[in-house]
Parts: sequence; structure tokens; C-alpha cells
Amino acid sequence: MLAIRHLKVSYGITQVLRDVTFEVPAGKIVALLGGNGSGKTTMLNTLSGLVRSSSGSILFEGRECAGLSADRIVRHGIAQVPQGREVWPSMSVQDNLELGAATRRDWAGIRSDMHDAYEMFPKLAADKKRRAGSLSGGEQQMVAIARALMARPRCLLMDEPSAGLAPAIVGDMVDTILALNKRGLTILLVEQNIGVAAAVAEHAYILQGGEITFSGAAAGLVNNPDVLRSYLGR
Repeated sequence: MLAIRHLKVSYGITQVLRDVTFEVPAGKIVALLGGNGSGKTTMLNTLSGLVRSSSGSILFEGRECAGLSADRIVRHGIAQVPQGREVWPSMSVQDNLELGAATRRDWAGIRSDMHDAYEMFPKLAADKKRRAGSLSGGEQQMVAIARALMARPRCLLMDEPSAGLAPAIVGDMVDTILALNKRGLTILLVEQNIGVAAAVAEHAYILQGGEITFSGAAAGLVNNPDVLRSYLGR
């Protein structure tokens, strides 16, 4: 579904992504791991149209997306759950979700998807009139995911959804990711938590210094000596 070929991204004279190539098959969960500063968030922001690549190709369902604006990429079927959740804190939960559907005009479909989002996250239904900024971290993550789903994507980009969450909530997040995939969503999951990646993803890549340094089965990440060397520096 998503094929990245020889992608390069620079901020001024600093090259952040260096000739990155990988792919995300349709209907699968693929994990992209790496430490701070490895280029993971830059990768997702480039795929989302928030950052421009200097060269390379981004193919979504065979269509070139490199250089497209963020709203056009959303319309094509890619949505992002950003790092840090990035909810609109002074707006209600419902307003946040409605803004997730900003590129759509099918009002009946939007109402139906809103109903589905509240069924998936009953806590949000109970708090839909509350300011999103007053919710807990786990609840704000629910808002961020539900907001992305309101764009009706076929491919979901998730940037460290477990970050800052209590261990019990991380378990709930794993269940949510698996449930979304079971509904047919293709997911590219950026994580630092190897355990989360191993629990949900079929394949994993490690990004280090702006380059892919590992590609292999996600289930074996924790016990793989290549991962210890590449990801943990041992």
C-alpha cells in the first residue's frame, strides 16, 4: 500500500533522512523504531505532507504523493495520529472529532463515523462536551485516534501512541491498535517501545541516524542481537 523509495529529507544543511527505502503492505501493521533524533517523526511528517522531501518517492497505492499538500494526502487516504496527541485543548472532544473530518462533505457518513468513534471509545461519548485539554493523557490519545479516523483513512500513521501512558493504559492502546487493524486499517507505527512494536506489528524497521539499519520480523525484536547493537548501541 505504501512504498518509500530512496527518500531524503533535509532541514537546511542538516540531512535528517538519508536514502530511506521501506514498504508497508496493505492490511498489515509495520513498526518503525529508533531512538530520539533518529528521524522517525520527520518520516511521518513527510508522509503526511507537513515536511517536503528533497528527493525520493512516496507511493501510496501506486500513486506518487511526494510533494502533495497535507490536505490532499488526507483526501487520498492517509491520516496521522501525531506525537504528543496534539488535541485542540480549549475545544470540546466533539469539536476535535468534527475537525478530523474537515476534508469531507458527506454529512451522513460523518455522523455515522462519529457514532462509530464513540462506540469504540465509550469514555469519549460520556465526555464529548468536555474540553479536550482537561482529559487524561490516555483519554487525549483516544481523541487523537478518533479524530484521525474521522478522515476515513485506509492507512493510519501513529507516532509513539504509547509515550507517556501508564503501563495499564499501554495495554489498552495495544488492544486498540490491533482492533483498528482487524477493521482493515493498514498501520505504520512509530515507536520507541520495542515491546509494543513486537506485540502488534508483523514486520519492523529500525531507523538510526536517518538510515534503515534493520529489517525483520517484529516478533523477534526483543531477543535479536542485531537489534541490541543497532537500536540499543550494544
